[in-house]
Amino acid sequence: MAAATTGADVARPDRTPSRPHRVREEVPRAQRASIVSRTAIATALTVLAVLWLTPLVWALLTSLKREADTTTVPLEVVPEAGFTTEAYGRVLGNDNLITWFANSTLVTLVVTVLTLALSTTAAYGFSRTRFRGRNVLFALTIAGIMVPPQILIVPLYRQVTAMGLADTYAGVILPQLVVPAMVFILKKFFDGIPRELEEAARVDGAGAFRIFWQVVMPLSRSIVAAVGIFVFIGAWNNFLWPFIIISDPDLMTLPVGLVQVRSSFGVQYAQVMASALLAGLPLIIIFMLFQRQIVRGVATTGLGGT
Repeated sequence: MAAATTGADVARPDRTPSRPHRVREEVPRAQRASIVSRTAIATALTVLAVLWLTPLVWALLTSLKREADTTTVPLEVVPEAGFTTEAYGRVLGNDNLITWFANSTLVTLVVTVLTLALSTTAAYGFSRTRFRGRNVLFALTIAGIMVPPQILIVPLYRQVTAMGLADTYAGVILPQLVVPAMVFILKKFFDGIPRELEEAARVDGAGAFRIFWQVVMPLSRSIVAAVGIFVFIGAWNNFLWPFIIISDPDLMTLPVGLVQVRSSFGVQYAQVMASALLAGLPLIIIFMLFQRQIVRGVATTGLGGT
């Protein structure tokens, strides 16, 4: 027994020194794996960013060329004659462009405000109100997300023309006000707001509208801002419906007007690219100003997994 005990005592010191070496080996492996994964992610994001920016850079370079330099074979990234802002001068000198820009601004702002008003109230009603047929109505709202808007073009056109709203701002705006996807996103967000806050406000004597406006809406600024920006971008870029319902050049929006310019004067690539960049400039400015609200709103919706 003494010999066995002595052997065990001798063997134990031999085992203990091996553990620090294993820990030291595992730590560099974990660090190397982390570095490799970060490098792979950064490389993938860089490649995607380059692929996304390449068309924008090409459009910018094309807009700074003379019309004769845009059709040279082979294509030149930097023309021999150098760059010029001649295309921007011609585009900005077109009076119709200012009118189309004003029309797009008016239509987009009205669509955004009214869509937010309808979507927030509808989503809050689905989230907090219990009434007969609520589940059926919400199911129909969800089903509306799966219907492509192109399918509704013909019935919408017949309905709008029957109401005498063709070639009017109302004819352009009204069909864009119902956005089922935004109702769903807002409803999922409202479901996560604690009901205790509303009950406390109700005890203090607040009514339903006051609770919605002074309690729920301040807590929903991030998601409302995100939804508003999404609606703004969709309304600003909408081409199909304004193209179908409007024939008066004085009422055309910017996307529709740019197509008319191209078809009237032939394909002038420098001016087309300059017009496209000017049309997209407001969206870039809005994204730069509200990018935090966009990310925060997407992260807190049901689509983000919360």
